[in-house]
Amino acid sequence: MGVNIGKLMANRAYISPGMEAFIGNGYHLTYKEANDRINQLTHFLKENSFFPGDRLAILCRNNEHTVSAMFAAAKADGITVPLNWRLQAAELTYILKDCGASVLLYDEEFAATVNQIRSEILVRKYIVAGKSDIDVNYTDAMQGRPTIEPRPTSCDDDTAIIMYTSGTTGKPKGAMMTHNNMLFVTDGHNSSLRWNPHYRFLSIAPLFHIGGLAPMFTNVVNGCTSVFLSEFNPVNAWKAVEEHKINFMMTVPLMLTFMLNVPDMDKMDLSSLDHIVCGGSMVPGSLIRAYKEKNIEVENVFGITEYGGAVTFWTHEMGMEKHESVGKMVYHGGVKIVDPDTGAQLPPGEIGEICINGPQVFKGYWNNPEATAQAIIDGWYHSGDMGKVDEDGFIYVVDRLKDMIVSGGENVYPAEIEHVIAQHPAVAEVAVIGIPDDKWGEVPRAFVAKMPGAELTEEDVIELCRQNLARFKVVKDVIFIDYLPRNGVAKVLKTELKKYPL
Repeated sequence: MGVNIGKLMANRAYISPGMEAFIGNGYHLTYKEANDRINQLTHFLKENSFFPGDRLAILCRNNEHTVSAMFAAAKADGITVPLNWRLQAAELTYILKDCGASVLLYDEEFAATVNQIRSEILVRKYIVAGKSDIDVNYTDAMQGRPTIEPRPTSCDDDTAIIMYTSGTTGKPKGAMMTHNNMLFVTDGHNSSLRWNPHYRFLSIAPLFHIGGLAPMFTNVVNGCTSVFLSEFNPVNAWKAVEEHKINFMMTVPLMLTFMLNVPDMDKMDLSSLDHIVCGGSMVPGSLIRAYKEKNIEVENVFGITEYGGAVTFWTHEMGMEKHESVGKMVYHGGVKIVDPDTGAQLPPGEIGEICINGPQVFKGYWNNPEATAQAIIDGWYHSGDMGKVDEDGFIYVVDRLKDMIVSGGENVYPAEIEHVIAQHPAVAEVAVIGIPDDKWGEVPRAFVAKMPGAELTEEDVIELCRQNLARFKVVKDVIFIDYLPRNGVAKVLKTELKKYPL
């Protein structure tokens, strides 16, 4: 019999019943208490016609009930579908129709959105974390039900989770992650990072994002305590580190920038914080060094939803001379660089499409065999990311294939320009796109958001590029904006930037 991911929680509750599992606003749950509640919720689901293979969608912020419902769905032989609560009603309707969710768990604050789409979706049962006149309360659903351990039969290559991609280039696609996928993702974390047993982990990255969700499994396997913040606030993040003696967390670079600028940061006791793993985009060396000066190590991760999150890790042990890479493949994984036109494998140092394999590669896209066939070829996932591997095996992500600029016959990668501009202390965030040019075909344009109160001109940015880049890579112009448009998982929406007038 294979392993169901719900069994991970059951095993941890057996081994460490009194250890703290979940901490949040107004609650502290031990592993036994958490597992008992999960079992009660599982029995509620099964009593309410939640059948094997059914989908439970979750529209909730970071909280214990978000994670508990995921484990309960697995124990009931079902599939979890985390929903991005930043999406509009029409976008949520599309996903709920596409996955055919039969149960929806939602936070009370999202009741208006749920009521707006009720008549358009086929959900049979609604559960609310909070108050409702028509839907069953989350706590009441568990009340009086048995805590006896269920006996799930789904395992191995059965789908456990459907993670919808961000849809930056079209409709979201549901990436199916199996029980085995998540088990190997967990093992990859443990074999590639310092994920010490009994660490206290700050859950700050959204749980509807694979980078926020996948660590929950590793925390359970290792007996770690997950401390939840319902939304990101840089001051509250540091307060949580100090109060709960946090050892470890996952973030994106923009979070780290905001946190570094908290005025009273140096007055807080942050000595418990061992390291921070950062993904979503490249972490500037200046940011890594700034945190190192405060005795906090920042490590870079390159993650992909279809790989269960982490694909590679760069850690300090690998050396600062390699910090502009994304490190090496996570344990169990393989990588090759191929010519995107011919599919031929390229030698070290040459730029091509990054392809990855291993037991973490997702099962396919829900109800979309065509997209699956395009993405997975002979067991290799074709990422759409351009990069290279050096002679030492370090992987460098250059840019998205679709974002590459061709200027005067030269390939220009926006990420390289963004990395240079991001080094300027007045820059909070930057994105580069290609715009049409009569002479060169395309030229780079930079969008820059300045740090609060900072002085920076277009000429400053262009001169910085001239000093550090070849002439054909220097930005043609600079547009200053308050902030970059992003989707629900913090990816920059370059399609929106392309709408600016030339």
